Amino acid sequence: MSTATVSPEAPWRGGLRAARANLLPGLVLQVVALALVLAYYWHPPTQRILARLSVLRVDLGLVSGIISTGFCGGVLPFLYLRYGPRGGARLGWRQGAFLTAFWAYKGLEIGLFYRLLAWAVGEHPDVRTVILKAFLDQFVYCPVFAVPLTVLAYEWGEGGFSTARVAADMRVPGWYGRRVLPMLLSSLGVWLPAVAIIYTLPTPLQLPLQNVVLCFYTLLIAHLARHTRR
Repeated sequence: MSTATVSPEAPWRGGLRAARANLLPGLVLQVVALALVLAYYWHPPTQRILARLSVLRVDLGLVSGIISTGFCGGVLPFLYLRYGPRGGARLGWRQGAFLTAFWAYKGLEIGLFYRLLAWAVGEHPDVRTVILKAFLDQFVYCPVFAVPLTVLAYEWGEGGFSTARVAADMRVPGWYGRRVLPMLLSSLGVWLPAVAIIYTLPTPLQLPLQNVVLCFYTLLIAHLARHTRR
């Protein structure tokens, strides 16, 4: 009876604990993102640099997002996990290559999602547009598609690329609550304000700013996970 009562609540508690642990570092990430946006609108040298980046992004198209997101979400966290403090062979090169390929794909997916939002909702950074984009991002796209796919990818990679193992876990009742909800809860406090800030920029600059937050966020999660396992 006690197992039946505690078990369904455990994912919520774990997610909320992670959210509290992310609170202060998340605020730092949001301040950095906000500072970049303010510099874009109010600091001419920064505006010129970001304007050139915007032109480059348009010229390269989706390729630039694939490369930058693969590097920020895959390569850097992998190097930290393997060679950082208390590093080791927890992640092999095969898993590192997979994570890099996965985040490179996510760069394509997120880039297309940002373009879809710009087409469907608009590009002007007024309050209504930013709120609507942030809502669709965090309360539709993430819980329905983005986070479940990420959870599946990490389960598959960290489980030795065993499809049978992942399928067996998904057949256990409550997979979404056990695996997806904790990640949603732990990241919402970081990413909801962050995407609201990101959507105040022109569309070509949204993914580069997302990559900045993603890079530090994935390193933060890796760092917290290390200390949790001590």
